[in-house]
This record gives sequence, structure tokens and C-alpha cells, in this order.
Amino acid sequence: MTSNQSLAQRLLAGDRRALARAISLVEDDRPEGWELVREVYPRTGAAEIVGLTGPPGAGKSTLIGALTKARREAGRTVAVLSIDPSSPFTQGALLGDRIRLSEHFLDEGVFIRSMASRGALGGLAEAALQTALLLDAAGREDIFIETVGVGQAEVDIIDHADTIVLVLMPGSGDSVQALKAGVMEIPDVIVVNKADNPLADTLVREVRGVLSLANLERSHEGAARAWRVPIVKTEATSGAGVAELVSALAEHRAHILARDELAARRRRNLRNEVLAIATSRMRRRLEDELRDDPDVEALLEQVVQRRLDPASAASALLERTGAR
Repeated sequence: MTSNQSLAQRLLAGDRRALARAISLVEDDRPEGWELVREVYPRTGAAEIVGLTGPPGAGKSTLIGALTKARREAGRTVAVLSIDPSSPFTQGALLGDRIRLSEHFLDEGVFIRSMASRGALGGLAEAALQTALLLDAAGREDIFIETVGVGQAEVDIIDHADTIVLVLMPGSGDSVQALKAGVMEIPDVIVVNKADNPLADTLVREVRGVLSLANLERSHEGAARAWRVPIVKTEATSGAGVAELVSALAEHRAHILARDELAARRRRNLRNEVLAIATSRMRRRLEDELRDDPDVEALLEQVVQRRLDPASAASALLERTGAR
């Protein structure tokens, strides 16, 4: 028996240390980590994956803590994956959102991991879905993925979750911006957190207006959604509204299961993830092949001097590498 096989067996048995080691291997882009994912992949697909996105400061981590408490009280095992901004110096996670989940540290039924985005445009590292697969394989029934909160690029989370939750807070310019951005097109549930704020009801009205307009536009296109996105008011620190949020998540899952949408969502998610990983690896390969190449430097210098446009330069690079 190889050590990798032993690690896989321990992970499938729910061993927390094996799970932590497996995630580290994947996050470090180690070959044995990707081999481990290949080995356990047939044992995935049972977990319910919820992605939470929204502006920084909206209280996503505190809300996840409250959701985790509710799911544990229901007897379910939970994993939390927090995608943090990267340090520009160490590439490590900056926020350390696990601090806000400290009450669950000693609970064997809760596994918490922070992961650096490492510059991924949508705030999600390439290894994020692989980590979610490992959490799934380890038997975690509920997986909450929290993203950085970087505006419209948050749409990346749609490729990683069964249900998308957009968390907003009253009185925030970032929340108002979210109403205008493409991120409003992706949520299945919208949460207005910090609902004790006097501006909470105003934000709820604004959100309802945006959703009504979006539904009207989809109706004109002949593709109105059957699911009406609920707006849930919460106060995560006190737990107010969390039960209603749990119910909204359950209703959405029942909805997509009844309409056979879950399999379609996961098919789309996995297809997009395959293409994203392939694109990322192709970029790294291109950078490795062209690094320190004097001809490439000369080509880029032509762009800088305005003798060659960027698109033509990119085509020339692709010609050099045999890509079309």
C-alpha cells in the first residue's frame, strides 16, 4: 500500500488530519495532491455546497458561523472554505476569517480552512473546487464557500456551488454598487445582514426593485426564472433571521431537485472548472516557455513603442507556441 493510498483511505474515512494534508498538497500544486483528487473523485457528489459572496464587511463570516451552528444542531457535518485575498509578498491568506469562527474550533463535526485567492480574478484559487471535492469525499454534508468580495468578479463562485447567497449590508456604498453590477444576476438567495440598521428596510426595497426589473427583462426575453429569489433579513451576531435563511436554502435545494436542475448546474460547474484549470495551466505554460526569450522581449518592446498593437502581438506569441 502506498502512502498516497493510505492518505486517501484515511480521508474517505473522515480523518481530519488526512483531509488537512490533502488540501495542502492540492493548494501547493503537488502532483500527489492531484493524484489524490483523482482517486477519491468517484466518491464525491453527496455534499450540499453553498457559496456566499458579497462586499467586504457585510458579515459573511459571522453569518457562516451562525449557519454552521444551525446545521450542527441539525446533526449535520460542516466544512467552511474561506477564500481570502492573497498577501502580495507571501501569497498567503490575509484576512484569516477562521478567527470569526472560533467557537467551532473544537467541534470535530466542523472543518474550517482558509485559502488564498493568489490573484485569481474572481477571488477563487484554482484549487478551490479541488478542495471542495476533498471536503465532499471526506463526508462533510454541508460545505460553505466564502469568497473575497471583489465586486462583479464574484460571479466566479457560480462555478463552485449548488446555491449562491449574496450578502449585503445597509448603508454601504459597496452594497449599492452590487445592485448595479452583474453580481445581482447570480444569487439564488439574497441576505440583508445587520438588519438592525435603520437603513435595512430601504435596502430591501432597493433590492426588490432590482429583482423586479431583472424578472421583467427575463420575461421579455421569454426566459423568466421559475425560482423567485427570496430576500432574508438577518442579524448574524444575534442569530436573528438565521432560521429563515436555513429555510430559504432548503427551499431552493428542494426546488432545483424537483426540477432536475441540480445535475444540470453541476454539469455546467464542472465543465467551466475544467476549462478554467486548462486555461490557467496554458497561461503558466506560455509564461514559462516565453520567459527571458529575447525575441518576445523585442516583440513587447514594439508594443510599448506603439509600432505594434497588443492584439497582433498576442497573435504572434500564439504563433510562436503553436496555439491557434
